[in-house]
Amino acid sequence: MKKMILLAAGICGVFGLGYVSGAGAASKNHVFELRTYTTPDGKLDDLNARFRNHTLKIFEKHGMKNVVYGVPSEGPTSKNTLIYLLQHDSRDAAKASWDKFRTDADWVKARTASEVNGKLTTKVESVFLEPTDYSPMK
Repeated sequence: MKKMILLAAGICGVFGLGYVSGAGAASKNHVFELRTYTTPDGKLDDLNARFRNHTLKIFEKHGMKNVVYGVPSEGPTSKNTLIYLLQHDSRDAAKASWDKFRTDADWVKARTASEVNGKLTTKVESVFLEPTDYSPMK
C-alpha cells in the first residue's frame, strides 16, 4: 500500500511539473480525479490496449482531459494496476462527463469487444483532488 501511495504522489508530481513547464494551464476551479484500476491476472495488457485505442479519445469527447497514465514500476501491483489522472472543470462537470461516457455507443462497443474473454477490471477506485494553495499547478 505504501508503494501505491508513493506512486500516486509521483503521478501528481509528474502532472504538476507538466503544467509548470507550460504543457497546459488550469484554473483554480478545476478538479482532478485520480483513478486506480486493478485487473485480473494477465489482463493488464488488454486494459492498456483498450485505453490506448479507445478510452482516451472517448474521455476527451466528453470533456475529460487526460493528464497522465502509468503503471507501478515494481512489485506485485506492476502486473495488474493502471493509475491515471483526469482533469475536470468541476465535480458537476465530472459527473456529467462520466454519465455521457458510460452510455456512449463507441465506449459500449469498445468495452464489449475487449471483454469477450472476461472483464478487464476487478476493482476501480476514484479520488477527487483539488490543488492546494501552494501547488505549482492550480
